[in-house]
Amino acid sequence: MTTSGVEQAGRILRVLHVEDSDLDHQLIRAQLTRAGLTLEMERLDSLPAVLAALGQRWDAVVSDYNLPGFTGLEVLEAVKVRQLLTPFLLVSGEIGEDAAVAAMRNGASDYLLKNNLARLAPALLNAIDAADSERARQAADDELLRSKQRLHELAGHLQTSVELERAAIAREIHDDVGGSLTALKFDLAWIDRHAQEPAVRQRVAAALETVSSAIEASQRIMHNLRPAILEQGLVAALQWMTARFERRTGIEAALRIGEERLALPAGVPLVAYRTAQEALTNVSKHAGATRVDIELSLDSGVLTLEIRDNGRGVEAGDLAKERSFGLRGLHERAATVGGWVDLSSTPGRGTSLILTVPLAAEAIEALDDATGFGDDHGNSIWGRL
Repeated sequence: MTTSGVEQAGRILRVLHVEDSDLDHQLIRAQLTRAGLTLEMERLDSLPAVLAALGQRWDAVVSDYNLPGFTGLEVLEAVKVRQLLTPFLLVSGEIGEDAAVAAMRNGASDYLLKNNLARLAPALLNAIDAADSERARQAADDELLRSKQRLHELAGHLQTSVELERAAIAREIHDDVGGSLTALKFDLAWIDRHAQEPAVRQRVAAALETVSSAIEASQRIMHNLRPAILEQGLVAALQWMTARFERRTGIEAALRIGEERLALPAGVPLVAYRTAQEALTNVSKHAGATRVDIELSLDSGVLTLEIRDNGRGVEAGDLAKERSFGLRGLHERAATVGGWVDLSSTPGRGTSLILTVPLAAEAIEALDDATGFGDDHGNSIWGRL
């Protein structure tokens, strides 16, 4: 007897016996008892009673094949319909090969003949062991799913918290730092107008230049922290970002908009903006590209934003680095609005990052689990991480 079998033998096993012959019931009970099993065994011989009993917890169901008005296969089907993990053993005086094959195909754990019950106890223990293992696997899968969901919720909360903190810092820079710098600039301009000595005016001019640079830097920081341009819409924000990227890096950047006026749910414009911002930052730092194409479209209720470059491409190992969180963060950020990010790359031929966000209810229904929406295909890097 296996270790798990010994464990089963040490516990009380609740067995539902579907059998119309009390003599056969006693024989099977005696066979299992002689094998050292401790049993709570109940015999039923009517289908309604069996169906009602399946609502209880059983360690196993042992059933005859031919019963008054029904067959063991009907009992097996009832176990399947209820999605029970209770093992089902078919024990019959006569069972044809076709019936045996049908029973095993439909999920029976085993089948035995009544005139050869020597392996009934081992078969029962093995079936119960397998069912216990499956329950443990399902419990582990459920816990893993709950853990992933909690992690996803935490990631979404962190993304939201970061944006709120960025907005607060941007407001402080605008109200405190920006206001103070502007006041200082006015004071320096007044001094410049009233100063008589050339040396003083020269120092004032230098100070004005420094203050002007500081104001520009604070405005740039505010835009990065909380893009005020988004208040004019995602299209305007992407146009501003693309033009600024091209001026700053010298990399040719083209923006294609499928629809100028987009009515987007709250949160989606910021996610799209941050996605483009992160992608363009990666292009300027790592891609070695000479051209970037950005395309925004809304089709059949699905918003798609693609950032494509002609650079050196991305290796899977680059994204698998322990502290490579940029694109992983985009993946989590997209999930906060029900979207996902796909990254595909061919070494030496560039990289394409695509943000997809279903907006309309019918679009979300059309892209359900049956279609594998959000899955990665082809050269997608996500699938290899």
